[in-house]
Amino acid sequence: MKYYVLILAVIFSGCDLFTTRTAAPPNQPRSNYQQAVTPDILIQNLVNSLADKNVENYISCFADPSYSQKVYTFTASSSAQSQYSVFSEGWGIKNEEQYFNNMILKVSDNLQVSLTFSNTSSSPQGDSLFYTASYFLNVPTGDPNFPPNYQGNLKFSMVRDARSLWTIYYWQDSQNSNLPSWSDLKGRTY
Repeated sequence: MKYYVLILAVIFSGCDLFTTRTAAPPNQPRSNYQQAVTPDILIQNLVNSLADKNVENYISCFADPSYSQKVYTFTASSSAQSQYSVFSEGWGIKNEEQYFNNMILKVSDNLQVSLTFSNTSSSPQGDSLFYTASYFLNVPTGDPNFPPNYQGNLKFSMVRDARSLWTIYYWQDSQNSNLPSWSDLKGRTY
């Protein structure tokens, strides 16, 4: 009998045991990610992942050995290779993830990293596509010792994986101006 009284006391005490609460706002970064069913969507995902500062979407742009026989590799510009020893060990997905996380820590929450491409061309080769472009990358850190602008040329080798999604499996970077290249940004922030 004591238990029934205790249960009735809890039910009628007005503790709102059975009412729903307001959901907390999601604690996830915003995302403009789309399934990369075309090479153009893959390129847009790369641009958006930088603007959104979303490491998961950035990494999803590269070949995943779970779905592809290709292994992602990056070849840095020659000047960056001579300046940053990290490139001599080979550069893969884990390096991309660490560089990206370190980079976005330098950019305040209210600022966006921006990437623009020009002089783009693509060439399909069977199940692969070769993409070349000039790029301009702005990383607004506000740190006077950290250059905000990067410029160069890139070559992507892309392939459709087992999920029928396009991914980058090879990236070659080169410097084309007095500005540092993307390789310099990677070497500096790694």
